[in-house]
Amino acid sequence: MKNGAVIVGAGHAGVQAAASLREEGYDGPVILVSDENELPYHKPPLSKTFIKDQEAKPQPLRGEAFYTGSTIDYRPGIKVEGIDAAAQRLEISGGGALPFDRLILATGSRPRMLPLPRADLSGVVSLRSLADARLIRELSAQSEDAVILGGGFIGLEIAATLKAAGRKVTVVEAVDRLLGRAVAPVIASHVRQRLEAIGVRILTGTTIARLEGENGRVSATVTSSGERLPAQMVIIGIGVVPNVELAQAAGIAIANGIRVDQQMQSSVPEILAIGDAASYRHWFTGADVRLESVQNATDQARLAARTILGHADAFTAVPWFWSDIGDMKLQMVGLTSGGDSHVVLGDLGENKFSIYHYAANRLLGIESVNRPGDHMLGRKMLGAGFSPPPQTVAEGPDGLKAALAAFQNMEPAKASA
Repeated sequence: MKNGAVIVGAGHAGVQAAASLREEGYDGPVILVSDENELPYHKPPLSKTFIKDQEAKPQPLRGEAFYTGSTIDYRPGIKVEGIDAAAQRLEISGGGALPFDRLILATGSRPRMLPLPRADLSGVVSLRSLADARLIRELSAQSEDAVILGGGFIGLEIAATLKAAGRKVTVVEAVDRLLGRAVAPVIASHVRQRLEAIGVRILTGTTIARLEGENGRVSATVTSSGERLPAQMVIIGIGVVPNVELAQAAGIAIANGIRVDQQMQSSVPEILAIGDAASYRHWFTGADVRLESVQNATDQARLAARTILGHADAFTAVPWFWSDIGDMKLQMVGLTSGGDSHVVLGDLGENKFSIYHYAANRLLGIESVNRPGDHMLGRKMLGAGFSPPPQTVAEGPDGLKAALAAFQNMEPAKASA
């Protein structure tokens, strides 16, 4: 493998893939390519502490010494123009080619654009990169009113952060509730109440009809009902689009992302895909999914490295997610689509509770607010394949721990029998 492994994308997935290749004993060249000029960094803080604190610095995923010490050739500021799958090489902007023996596409996703005229006004921004976060931080210092389009995790994290910094904040969401694709209605309702209690205005079932500007900068948004919302900053958080163009142009199969098998291999076996851009049949639900989370990105990266080293492990990681919105730490484990009942543990009034979601008698997942112990226990239960009956959930964490221990003690006996 004289040309080694090339990784396109230096986010959480790409950096973990490079690290895991070395950890697994890969001794060929490892080249990590990024179109940014930064040392790879953690993305979750960008919507919170980074935009709130003018002195905050980006948090590196790994120190610079890691790349040199691990013989990982990190190449920032490189734009890949195309993939020649047959010749096994990348076409690089400005000329030149980069050959590979194995290629990992960790291309991630990009914010969905606002389909309105004047969306290119100064002050209309989205958040995906460190450069975006720096711009939002700069605009925040110059703005009194902010309008956030989209009631998903990123939009609500930014809303809480800007409100804490003293801005007037309005969230505009097209559907009838917040976090519509992410959490149960009871969680969404709780999040809305907590945000409104600190002064965030939330408009659901509402869209933006047009943007207004003065001297090239946004000055207001006008809703579908005709209400004018003053804004010196408009943040677009209406979802993301997977970056599949390179793969698609190379003839690689696409299905709501770069289609991969259980070893993260695309339809071209020498080319793997991981993270936000990869879609696959999920072992837990049996459905086709494309997950956007740090956990999914890093777990898939570890597996991709093992695949390149010749292992045939299937992807069986339990999915989990988190979001910090104001005084709420939301943690989710499992995939709850298709649930038909739930059990609530804890107290909504105290802002500390968990919801256990079931389909028939099968535990699908747990959504927690400020109950990290429930989340960690849930990860252990789902990872072990343990589905406690709802009445055991009602007994609380102690009862669940005892039931899980009994289940785990029983499993070896079944295996030996």
